[in-house]
Amino acid sequence: MASSATATRIVQKVSSTRTFARIAPHVIPVMDRAVHRLTRGKVLLSARMLPGVILTARGAKSGLPRRTPLACMPEEERDGWLLIGSNFGRPGHPNWTANLLAHPDVEINWRGKDVPVTARLLAGEERAEAWQAALRFWPPYAAYQARIDREIRLFRLERR
Repeated sequence: MASSATATRIVQKVSSTRTFARIAPHVIPVMDRAVHRLTRGKVLLSARMLPGVILTARGAKSGLPRRTPLACMPEEERDGWLLIGSNFGRPGHPNWTANLLAHPDVEINWRGKDVPVTARLLAGEERAEAWQAALRFWPPYAAYQARIDREIRLFRLERR
């Protein structure tokens, strides 16, 4: 049986591929939403490899609530979270990032608990430091960035 570190390396290698980028956005969020709903917020499948949240934000154009399962990077020293808008290394920013820009006061479900937070787009030196931390946390983000021309958006979530 493979060790946890070996399994993580295998998942990182697979998740860096273009094939994963084509398939994962259509499969992972659907599974995450279904399991999260069935377990009343106690389980998020993708969180077995990376920590995850369910983001509830108002749509940038519609204003309607949108629930999106996302990987996150907990920032325990800040009592917050970092969201990385990688879109699996596909062109175009993920829709949820536009929602955060339009309506930064949102809610996340973290480990089965609803937490009101404010999202802030990072820029400059603060973004550069957060990006380096994200790369240490999940190295495939470097492969995602290398495949695209846009700069991946990083958001810091702070409790309200």
